[in-house]
Amino acid sequence: MQLHNLKPSVGAKHRTKRLGCGESSGHGKTSGKGHKGQKARSGGSIRLGFEGGQWPLYRRLPKRGFNNTEFATVYVPVNLVDLNVFNDGDVVDLAALKAKGLANGTHDGVKILGKGELTKKLKLIVTAVSESAKVKIEKSGSTLTLPTPKVEE
Repeated sequence: MQLHNLKPSVGAKHRTKRLGCGESSGHGKTSGKGHKGQKARSGGSIRLGFEGGQWPLYRRLPKRGFNNTEFATVYVPVNLVDLNVFNDGDVVDLAALKAKGLANGTHDGVKILGKGELTKKLKLIVTAVSESAKVKIEKSGSTLTLPTPKVEE
């Protein structure tokens, strides 16, 4: 196989719709945009949820109750198998995980999940850990440090 012999499989590519190429093409004259109106103009689009000036559905429906998503705890999941990129004896905390690209984005902490096996002896300092991961971490000889839970008075 050589680069000049490569072809996409049959049916993978479709010819592009050629607009404005005469009336016999089926896409001539108005080029599939109909006659006049906002949607026929360039840049003519209406925002999502707009109903032509009618009071939109998202404003007609009542909004009741309490939504807890703003206060939910968001963890970045990291599997045990991903921790094998570290060397024996490394301290694995949030900064180390970010440096390796394993914990990106905005979050409240890191949770270690039990997929795969941990082959290195690491010192883990994380926010949360699953039960199966805890067993595998102890089996591998690694140490695990979790934050002390806050006691509400």
